[in-house]
Amino acid sequence: MKNKMIVVTSGYERFVHWALAISCLTLCYTGLGIMYKELNFLGFIFGGLKGLATVHDIMAVVFAISLVLAIAMWWKEAGIFVFPEDWEWIKAAGGYLWHLDHVPETGKYNPGQKAFFLTVALCGLLMICTGIFMWYPQILPAGLMDWVYVLHVLGFVVIFAFFFVHLYLGTIGNPGSVSAMISGKMELPVLRMLHPKWVKEMEHEGKLIIADDKK
Repeated sequence: MKNKMIVVTSGYERFVHWALAISCLTLCYTGLGIMYKELNFLGFIFGGLKGLATVHDIMAVVFAISLVLAIAMWWKEAGIFVFPEDWEWIKAAGGYLWHLDHVPETGKYNPGQKAFFLTVALCGLLMICTGIFMWYPQILPAGLMDWVYVLHVLGFVVIFAFFFVHLYLGTIGNPGSVSAMISGKMELPVLRMLHPKWVKEMEHEGKLIIADDKK
């Protein structure tokens, strides 16, 4: 018997997610090509170093817009820790580091997902602010500009590292969860396993939407 598919994300949520993800990865690629002389060859597909810089600037605007939209959309659910339930999950490490018969239940987003969201939000805003100063270096004294570059690189390193953790947990680490950001749907058993408290709340409120198999 085929498992029920539950609608967990809207088309708008998926659009913002992928706009943010693609622009972020493109910025990482182009930024590395601009930053290190040894990696200037990465600009080959864009027609050289000048093309690399142009793509970086365009994607920076896309990233900034999508980040603001993501923060506005997900802050209430993914940007605020709820205690004591989130603390219980943190103490148990979500069951990822050692076996647990029962993982403490949390809301729609667990503390690990909240930590990733806050990291991207804060480091993303840091990179946007420092990027603006890099566009208009005359705004700041030369001495302060040195720190702008350091902070911009720091933001990149943190986001890039967290991206691989997010990629793993969104695919291999939690099989079946990646469909939430592709089709917008997840199988009910997977959803119950990953977000049991949220499913119970949605069922109680009558807000759990079963996807139409024809779509």
